[in-house]
Amino acid sequence: MEQSLISLERMRTFVRIAERGNLAAVARETGAGQSTVTRHLRELEEALGVSLLMRTTRRTALTDEGTRYYAQCVQILSLVEQASQEMRDTRQATAGTVRISCTGALGVLHVSRLVYAFQDENPGIRVEFGLTDERIDLVRDGVDIAIRLGPLSDCAMKLRSLGESQRMLVASPEWLRRNGPVQSPEDLRQLEGVRMSRVHGSDRLVLQSTRGRNHVVPFHGRLIVDHGLAARDAFLAGRGYGPAHRWLIEDCLRDGRLEHILPDYTLSPVPLSMLIAPERTNLTRVRLCVDFLAKGLRRVPGISR
Repeated sequence: MEQSLISLERMRTFVRIAERGNLAAVARETGAGQSTVTRHLRELEEALGVSLLMRTTRRTALTDEGTRYYAQCVQILSLVEQASQEMRDTRQATAGTVRISCTGALGVLHVSRLVYAFQDENPGIRVEFGLTDERIDLVRDGVDIAIRLGPLSDCAMKLRSLGESQRMLVASPEWLRRNGPVQSPEDLRQLEGVRMSRVHGSDRLVLQSTRGRNHVVPFHGRLIVDHGLAARDAFLAGRGYGPAHRWLIEDCLRDGRLEHILPDYTLSPVPLSMLIAPERTNLTRVRLCVDFLAKGLRRVPGISR
């Protein structure tokens, strides 16, 4: 049997002939010439080695083999159409817009690259990427996904925990040379730090020793900033010391532009979470983006489960 002659096109021709009972009618319906319809049927029968139709001058009827083959062809063609429709649905589902809101510094340094990679894998998806450290209303602002640092209390949103962001005290080598070595939490009391505005409790530091003892140190300074990247720049400029998320300054630690102060003491980590608008969770493009970002953010330096 010549398998190459058994094609979906020939199957479809045979099914239409069986259903219409007339080769000329099928030719008119498909827009193909009657000679093409006849050839498709002949080649299919030759490939199978059986007669599928009994043809007279007045009518066309299925043989016993043709009846069985017709039922199988209908099933095969139905599966092919179903698979094609599912692919069309998937393609359409992975098109459209996903709106993401993210904490500013994390978005610039890490999430933006994940967004680019996500779009490379899903070229049909348009992303609106907003950066803000303000708490937003996802429903009111039309946002699908929000990535946030800190405790969250909005129970109306679907919450996905991404882990905890580790923090550490840092300063530039120049600042440390000017202010002397820092060997204990008490050494920080008279030193000037870079503070973040709108952060609850930013006027003090709570450092935990390896023995589990907390040391509370007043935290003050003349420079107060409202953005993580501004704090990073201030540390690099030697304007003071301060707490920083590891993902914010990992490259600076690696190349020696910043140093870790009091490595035997730890700061409490900060929760990192993803909020998803409940009515958007069933959209394929949103689910794809949520899973992609969650997986990528867990690889960011300093994000621990």
